[in-house]
Amino acid sequence: MKGEKIKISIVNYTNTLPFKWALKRSALLNRMDLQEDIPSICAQKLKYKQVALALVPVALIPELDTYFIVSDFCIGATGKVDSVKLYSAVPLEAIRSVTLDYQSKSSITLSKILFQFFWKLSPAFLDAKPGFELEIRAENAAVVIGDRTFEMNGQFAYEYDLAEVWQEFTGLPFVFAAWVSTEKIDPVFIEEFNAVLRNGVSHITQAVNEDYQTKLFSKEQTLHYLTERIDYNLDTKKKEALNLFLHYISLL
Repeated sequence: MKGEKIKISIVNYTNTLPFKWALKRSALLNRMDLQEDIPSICAQKLKYKQVALALVPVALIPELDTYFIVSDFCIGATGKVDSVKLYSAVPLEAIRSVTLDYQSKSSITLSKILFQFFWKLSPAFLDAKPGFELEIRAENAAVVIGDRTFEMNGQFAYEYDLAEVWQEFTGLPFVFAAWVSTEKIDPVFIEEFNAVLRNGVSHITQAVNEDYQTKLFSKEQTLHYLTERIDYNLDTKKKEALNLFLHYISLL
């Protein structure tokens, strides 16, 4: 409908700060209904057509009848990402159960792929409830994602960075989330939207200086995370990695 705002859902983690910084300062803002959600809610909103466009965990893609990846940008990592971790009190082979973070399907699916095809182990997988981070003990490990990991890093005898393990397994980077629509969107809008995201990724230092808010870690740590751990460009290698990830999903 002409004049109607395009509903967009974006992840509200620190790793999307460059995107949010640019979108909120762009001329496009008046044409968008920008909603900030955890990854699983972004996915739900797109799947049930509550939004037209969303930054969604890529593990959602097989559940969509049709989909379009509409941007040259993503939430990815080449090697360590620091914010998607498996924490355990015991070595991998001693783990009997893994509680899976409820906030992102890509990360929990990645953990299942690594256990089955790389580590060749078969622990029981448990659905997480709020506060599950406190239950990492004995033979129960957990996959935790997002900003919460920065308080948890270094607290457990064993921790595994899942993006780093994926690269060890495949030789490829990893894509956690991509900009996806279920219907075609005006290509002019998408071109402008992509340009805004590019502006954000090109001005990470300015975005952190102006919009840094988290109390979990310092401005310097935030800048290091966004420039040295998150890789925003959906390039050829990441597209290859995404296709391989989707292939492994089909084998689970």
